[in-house]
Amino acid sequence: MTRLSVNINKIATLRNARGGNNPDVIKTACDIESFGAQGITVHPRPDERHITKNDVYQLKDKITTEFNIEGYPDQRYIKIIEDIRPAQATLVPDKPDQLTSNHGWDTVNDGEELRVIVEKLKKICRVSVFVDADCDMVKAARDCGADRVELYTQSYAENYLKNKEQAIEPFVKAAECARQCGLGLNAGHDLSLENLEYYHKIIPWTDEVSIGHALVCDSLYYGLKNTVSMYLRCLK
Repeated sequence: MTRLSVNINKIATLRNARGGNNPDVIKTACDIESFGAQGITVHPRPDERHITKNDVYQLKDKITTEFNIEGYPDQRYIKIIEDIRPAQATLVPDKPDQLTSNHGWDTVNDGEELRVIVEKLKKICRVSVFVDADCDMVKAARDCGADRVELYTQSYAENYLKNKEQAIEPFVKAAECARQCGLGLNAGHDLSLENLEYYHKIIPWTDEVSIGHALVCDSLYYGLKNTVSMYLRCLK
């Protein structure tokens, strides 16, 4: 079964735009779980422009499904993981001022650095490394000690309408490589109601998809509960 982990960063963005606590990020996360999502993802960036450190600590005892915390593995992030002890830590190579993730780790050249971090975090939780759909990067993530890789799916999403078979081809190869390496497999970035069902049909052994921006946008039209159900149907 492929689990749906909902990234609630954009809920926090909306709250922060006005101040106060509307929408209530903690309540929304709990509601999303009650609607059937099997996980909650957050990415607490240093500038706290969406999810704040305080949000993460408040969510610690509220999340009843899988809690996935994304981030660049600096000392601040590592301290959060040590304190919260989530189900999964997803390591991303984002710079502190980066708008959003736009590439995976170079696990070949950054392997030594990552190996030390992964070894430390694996004592606490499952560790996933964000990579491009490239077999060399997948294999090097395994060599770093990662439990899973998360495939960066933006190029698939961008090219889906042009030629979906061609768009997904490198992801199939990378996913097969992950399976051969004994790695768990996640996917995320720009997956949507438009392209998720096909992705899952072709790569059904995906363990988890992390979806935030598109799901929150869709909820403006369909309502949050209905939207979560629609995404779950794409994964059946």
